Amino acid sequence: MTADPQPLHRHASLRKRIHLMEINWGKPLVLVVSPDGATQKITTAEQARHWLRKRWPVADRSRDRALNHVEAAMECMTSVGAARQAFALAARTAGLLPESQAPMPRVVVAVGT
Repeated sequence: MTADPQPLHRHASLRKRIHLMEINWGKPLVLVVSPDGATQKITTAEQARHWLRKRWPVADRSRDRALNHVEAAMECMTSVGAARQAFALAARTAGLLPESQAPMPRVVVAVGT
């Protein structure tokens, strides 16, 4: 008796569909990516991850934090809003985000233990 290759094929195509799904994060962030004012619109967590991994101009803590948040959101471990905010803060510190799009800083108050 030989195994039927059809079920494996169906699962492979399902995997491809899952990887093609993008996580939209609401209002796009527009990065200014060149001195002449060229822009790049970031609309999904996947685009943000690509930029953070492959095209980011500086390697700093803000970038690392944003990448962690974006990847966590892609795995449903944090909110897409938190990932978007971390990405926007990293873009601001890297000089890629105009002041008009800069996120409002969040104040975190620690409660005594």
